[in-house]
Amino acid sequence: MSLFPLDRLLNRLVTHGKLTIQDAAGTRHVFGSAATGPEVELRFHDGNLVRRFMRSPGVVIGEAYMDGSYTIEHGTLREFLEIVVASSRGKEPKGLLARLLRGAESFRRNGAERASKNVRHHYDIDHALYELFLDRDMQYSCAYWRDGVTSLEEAQIDKKRHIAGKLLLKPGMKVLDIGSGWGGMALHLAREHGVEVTGVTLSVDQFETSKRRAAEAGLSDRVTFKLQDYRDEPAAYDRIVSVGMFEHVGQRNFAEYFANLDRLLKPDGVALVHTIGRMGPPAPNNAWMNKYIFPGSYIPSLSQLAPVFEQQGLWLTDFETLRVHYAKTLEAWNERFQVHRADIAKRFDERFCRMWEFYLELCAAAFRYRTLVVFQMQIAKTIDAVPITRDYMYAGVHAEQDAGTPRRRGRIAAVVNEHADETADPGRPQRRASS
Repeated sequence: MSLFPLDRLLNRLVTHGKLTIQDAAGTRHVFGSAATGPEVELRFHDGNLVRRFMRSPGVVIGEAYMDGSYTIEHGTLREFLEIVVASSRGKEPKGLLARLLRGAESFRRNGAERASKNVRHHYDIDHALYELFLDRDMQYSCAYWRDGVTSLEEAQIDKKRHIAGKLLLKPGMKVLDIGSGWGGMALHLAREHGVEVTGVTLSVDQFETSKRRAAEAGLSDRVTFKLQDYRDEPAAYDRIVSVGMFEHVGQRNFAEYFANLDRLLKPDGVALVHTIGRMGPPAPNNAWMNKYIFPGSYIPSLSQLAPVFEQQGLWLTDFETLRVHYAKTLEAWNERFQVHRADIAKRFDERFCRMWEFYLELCAAAFRYRTLVVFQMQIAKTIDAVPITRDYMYAGVHAEQDAGTPRRRGRIAAVVNEHADETADPGRPQRRASS
């Protein structure tokens, strides 16, 4: 089949960069201009690929790359996805189509059994895979890239400190970590702030790894991990932290999630929810991503979150939008993935490697060129649960922002923590300084 059925579509869609496609018959078709962006050439090896693409472009663009149905003859996967994603800016589904697609998402209920299955699909693949491309602490969420920071390790440490600063922690507080990953956040909070942390996860590998890490760090008396759905947790907590978990909740479960947050927080409690968000109208997730990488996931828009806060009666005491931070994180992950690609191909196969690099590069492009960002939502049950200014988060940090080593920045974080105590309640004992 000729490529011609795609000509009209791609002539209209490719507005960023130049895309050349050599069809299965050897004919080249050119779209866009190199003056507007990168220049990439694809070669189609499957005569049926055009027909497949016309039926389901959102799935086939990634599926065909995984299968080798097309290859990149000139340029890189990153440049190809830049062309695709940047060219699609402002072309999201609208009107009836958008409502129908959003409606399909809203009917999916993420009960405990389905949620557990979805989590195992991604996080219980192979522990060694994640060790190869994540930082040493195995933080599998957006890092925080201060000016001048180039190290993934450093950016992930700064992410943990940034979140801890918003929690106003004091020694002895009880903290719930919803979606506790491989335990890094819980261990950091317990070690640096003297709190007691309970982490809950649905991943067997994350649960077993976290328990082992707590024992090795000598923190088993202060950090407990449970293989459990957060909705089954009975206790109340001074603080709740949830990093990179809300994306798995599903649109239909938003109200249930925040109702449980309300139930699990003590009256003067504070929560910090860190999640991917969408700076634009609600839209369905990428179809390929939902099929192969994160089944059951959904990225919220602000317009979907605000009504839930209103109905639940929670205070949104602070809101921050992290822009481009996740693109930099994903690019760092992919660089490490490529270093170990041969080893990963031996553990899995070439198709898996192509799937994984497509996932990392597609997400990075979406955070650079589309509307994906990270929301950090500080939530409380009362108006006065946190200070009325942000001084407790940042005092002393800006003056020494580029002061040098992570250890010295740890001392800067300690100054911030001490100031937080004084701001929140000068009569209370000061928090233990971070090392």
